[in-house]
Amino acid sequence: MKDNFEPRYGFVNFAEIWNGRLAMMGILIGLTTELLTGQGILTQMGIG
Repeated sequence: MKDNFEPRYGFVNFAEIWNGRLAMMGILIGLTTELLTGQGILTQMGIG
């Protein structure tokens, strides 16, 4: 019996699509908090 299982990790389309979606969400959340607080992302993290 042959399984048509595609891995969900590594450099496969499933993983890359979710990586892109999460990156877009991170940028949006970072910019939103920057607009609401008036501080840059690095300042909020205590680096800058």
